[in-house]
Amino acid sequence: MKPTFVLNIIITVIFAVVLYVLLPLVAADISNQFAAVIGVLLGGLVIPSIIGLFNSDTPSSEDASQEVLTLYVGNLPYRANEQAVQEHFEQQGKVISVRLMKDRRTGKRKGYGFVEMEAKGATKAIKNLNDSMFQERTLKVRLAKEKVEDE
Repeated sequence: MKPTFVLNIIITVIFAVVLYVLLPLVAADISNQFAAVIGVLLGGLVIPSIIGLFNSDTPSSEDASQEVLTLYVGNLPYRANEQAVQEHFEQQGKVISVRLMKDRRTGKRKGYGFVEMEAKGATKAIKNLNDSMFQERTLKVRLAKEKVEDE
């Protein structure tokens, strides 16, 4: 379990116990069970949100706003693998994933693929790697088109 989850549970239980004891003292017509239910609900909804604001594991707004772009990479050598393509593109920026397309029937590579990168690196990759040489082939690198779903 994540430490944050355990911390949320502990704080929720403490919150429920405090309300279980204090709420009936404040409002005598409210039963202890109702106070405990309110405590668990409030603790379970409010406390984790407050903890999330101070949690260092959550990405900063700068990280969360980092856009990911998918690049089409054409004219790849048939012998190239995902690792080699990733290493080549990582010189331009952070690579999220590499998918090289294969023929379903034969399993052989088709000579093109897709590289997901952070936007800054993707822009740099298009500029620097389009029409560049990679394993004796001239690469074609551009933004991938959105896949259109057939109806």
